[in-house]
Amino acid sequence: MGSRFPSHKLNSGLYVSGRPEQPKEKSPVMSSTAAPYTGGDIRMSGELGKMFEVPFDNSRSRKSGPITSAPSRTGSFGVSGSTSVNNGSLGRHKSQSGPLNKHGESVKKSSGPQSGAVPVSRQNSGPLPPVLPTTGLITSGPISSGPLNSSGTLRKGSGPLDATGAAKLQRTCVANNQAVTKIFEEDNHPFKKGFPKAVLWSVILLFVMGFISGGFILGAVHNAILLVVVVVIFAFMAAILIWNRCWGRRAIIGFIARYPDAELRTAKDGQFVKVSGVVTCGNVPLESSFQKVPRCIYTSTSLYEYRGWDSKAANSTHRRFTWGLRSVESHVVDFYISDFQSGLRALVKTGYGATVIPYVDESVIVDVDTSNKDLSAEFLCWLRERNLSSDGRMMRLKEGYIKEGSTVSVMGVVRRNDSVLMIVPPPEPLSTGCQWTRCIQPGSIKGIVVRCEETSNINVVPV
Repeated sequence: MGSRFPSHKLNSGLYVSGRPEQPKEKSPVMSSTAAPYTGGDIRMSGELGKMFEVPFDNSRSRKSGPITSAPSRTGSFGVSGSTSVNNGSLGRHKSQSGPLNKHGESVKKSSGPQSGAVPVSRQNSGPLPPVLPTTGLITSGPISSGPLNSSGTLRKGSGPLDATGAAKLQRTCVANNQAVTKIFEEDNHPFKKGFPKAVLWSVILLFVMGFISGGFILGAVHNAILLVVVVVIFAFMAAILIWNRCWGRRAIIGFIARYPDAELRTAKDGQFVKVSGVVTCGNVPLESSFQKVPRCIYTSTSLYEYRGWDSKAANSTHRRFTWGLRSVESHVVDFYISDFQSGLRALVKTGYGATVIPYVDESVIVDVDTSNKDLSAEFLCWLRERNLSSDGRMMRLKEGYIKEGSTVSVMGVVRRNDSVLMIVPPPEPLSTGCQWTRCIQPGSIKGIVVRCEETSNINVVPV
């Protein structure tokens, strides 16, 4: 007998009212695997390492394993999980969570290699380069200077760079850097422009006329007074020129030492001042050429050669039985100076091609004489880097530098630009005046004067 109310029978045999409940499809449960701690190593990162073909280090990985109690996915005909257990073919295989393919089989996915599993070949949508590209990821591993190869190690360059090539590359970078000022030797003579050329040639002409007149009078009336006077005056003038040539540098250093120091706090814009203090490097520090002293604001390395009677000349103006300059490397950059009196710090603009006159004492580093001509390996390497030959010459290498932290005196013009205090080269040359007591003629200083009294106590290397 039928009833108006629908009913259905449960598995236990009990009849209940209502329609049978439709089985609901359960959401798939994914297997979880604990992510290992990589420590910044690409080889410990699992799938990330496999993407870039980096071998995975399984010895240090730790995983929690798949969840075996996850129920199997319900089929498309509404059959429950308990019914699927009776099937022999399905019961012998563990069900994996995840999507199904078109044949109703689960697609295997793994977040890393699992023990006991059959290795599955990786399929990519396209070939990937074996080199790990730069991603900007900040890791805890070491910082490498180049890309990694397929084994995870640092890729080597095209070949090792020897010391000679590295030194040539460094010298090329310094020479091509606009922030570095190269100082020429002819710019360091303040007495070259002491006398105008017109006055100098006029004096020479007067001496020539005096010699001619004295010789004519001596031959005509046998009176040598005029000729003796001309000779004495000429000898005196020649001695003055030689004296100024030999002691001119010391006279300029004495003038710098006697010039009073100014205080940067009260210095006006455009005022010529002398400031003494401790220097610090700017954006581009220098390194000495031979001794490789780092963080310098000024470096100078000079190679001198002695010319005998039959030896070669070091330069076009090299005279016999004298030392001549064969090679010189002198550079200076912008630096900061802290005034001793006020404590203010100013930027000294000596870089970018500025006119600079340095007065830094150089020390003899290498001295090659006739008794011992065996050159050291460092000196031979230094000559080879500059394509200079030794060929048994008497040579002397001098080097001077101003290292960061040295006490320096600077002479220049003050410039105030908002909150920036600078010392720039003066627009007009500075005259040292005539020093009568020392028989020194007036000298002309054009540019920023940099004077360092500290000298490095370095022993001479006899080679």
